[in-house]
Amino acid sequence: MNRGSLTSAILRSTTAAALLLALAGCAGAAGGNSRLDTVEASGDGVLRIGVILDNAGKQSFLNEAQRAAAEVAVKDINAAGGHKGRPVELLIGAGDDTGAQAGNLVDGKADVVIGPTDSSHAAAAIDVLSAARTPLISPANSAAALSTYKSGGYYFRTAAADVAQASVLVKLAKDGGAKNIAVVHQDSGYGKDVSAAVAGAATAAGLETVSTSAFKPGAAQKSATAARAAKPDAVILIARDDAQGALAELNNAGLPGAKIILSDGAFAQYGSGLGSKALEGARAVVPGVFASAAFQARLLEVNPALKDLSFAAEAFDAVNLAALAAAVADDDAGRSIAANLITVSGGTAGGQDAGQPGKACTSYADCLAVLKTGAKINYDGESGPVAFDSHGDITTANFMVFTYGADNRAVLTGHEAAGRAAG
Repeated sequence: MNRGSLTSAILRSTTAAALLLALAGCAGAAGGNSRLDTVEASGDGVLRIGVILDNAGKQSFLNEAQRAAAEVAVKDINAAGGHKGRPVELLIGAGDDTGAQAGNLVDGKADVVIGPTDSSHAAAAIDVLSAARTPLISPANSAAALSTYKSGGYYFRTAAADVAQASVLVKLAKDGGAKNIAVVHQDSGYGKDVSAAVAGAATAAGLETVSTSAFKPGAAQKSATAARAAKPDAVILIARDDAQGALAELNNAGLPGAKIILSDGAFAQYGSGLGSKALEGARAVVPGVFASAAFQARLLEVNPALKDLSFAAEAFDAVNLAALAAAVADDDAGRSIAANLITVSGGTAGGQDAGQPGKACTSYADCLAVLKTGAKINYDGESGPVAFDSHGDITTANFMVFTYGADNRAVLTGHEAAGRAAG
């Protein structure tokens, strides 16, 4: 059942960064930042939560875990009294077109929408929903460019941006005794963004970057040779496409697995796909946390056929955060939800006085009980702390660390957290 957390690292938004960077300057979203607004109640008394299921074909399996998580969350919310004494309604998007799903959910009076999975689909949903003043919370988007995409403040995500892993990759190198690193990265938006972040994190950690080289899929030999020539203590590979080919070239260049650290996009169970012991001792990071046994059981109650739990924890938390924002506002309107998501997540907006921190709570019912005492809340859910900033990004990201054996297969060996100042 834990396979979902493993595969999420491989399947996150393969074409996202290039598309989003091209679109970021021309989005049809409203100006301002609704995350920081003070608004008056304008809802109709019924909280409706929409879900965009945007994957088709080989990635369609990613839909079901998110849908099951949303159903579990809504069941919990309604068991605790719903919103203002009325049941919360769950609206499921239909069709393959993300923009059309967003439009249909707006027509269905959704107050907040969860999704989409693929970062390259996010712009279509953001543009439609922000124009309707409907917040969107993605449980899976990771493209760095989304942090500054023009949404008018209606976009949030419970998944970490790709660049959040940089400090963890560098920490793994330093913990392994490295004084310097070489970086080999795919020549793509993902590769460039994470590589730049790794360079900054290395400097901050006191490590020297002795080589940085980019490669096109299928052409990593020169990069591997450059990394070997630099005689690094550790090599960080940042790739999605053809990571296996790049690892083969690193092995051919004589760089042992014990020196190699893999980014999330490069993580896979390679097995016989690489030479014997090519990755022995290598380490890799995967975003998120394994779903707890209790949470897995609840998801399987909803859908016994589930085989993959990718983004389930993040989707569950997105629904709970939306409902808690509505509870704090005592209003189900999208503007009210957007204006209270930072507060209920325990986050702060850059430059604002946070005041007294909210009391930590881990379920909708527990958080509601805290609110009834008049105290502020800080929701920490199945995916861990959220703490949105003024860009709608989480400021603490959890990562699993895997270590490869002689069979080129990885097992979970640790956990790391990466934090940053609110933006």
